[in-house]
Amino acid sequence: QVQLVESGGGLVQAGGSLRLSCTASGRTFSSSTVGWFRQAPGKEREFVAAMRRIVSTTYFADSVKGRFTISRDNAKNTVYLQMNSLKPEDTAVYYCAASTSWGAPQSLNEYEYWGQGTQVTVSS
Repeated sequence: QVQLVESGGGLVQAGGSLRLSCTASGRTFSSSTVGWFRQAPGKEREFVAAMRRIVSTTYFADSVKGRFTISRDNAKNTVYLQMNSLKPEDTAVYYCAASTSWGAPQSLNEYEYWGQGTQVTVSS
């Protein structure tokens, strides 16, 4: 089992920045990939970014490329999502997820473990 806890969400003006954290506990060595997803009201949960644990390959949705980065601190078992140049359309609940498989990191179905989510609200 892997437990995930997100933090760092909040209210920010358009053009501002936030850094989300995802701290893992439990069998953290079993996860191959950590991903970030988001879900806006009335919309389906969508992929935002992901990082492979061993090779550190990163993946981003087109909508956030150039604005968001993903990084990790292995000593703290924490993955970060740095979000810059935020837009009102980035408003959503952001979820961290962990996968033990090596499938498509953009697919929700690849992830077995999910955090509780953290709200990000971007005002115009």
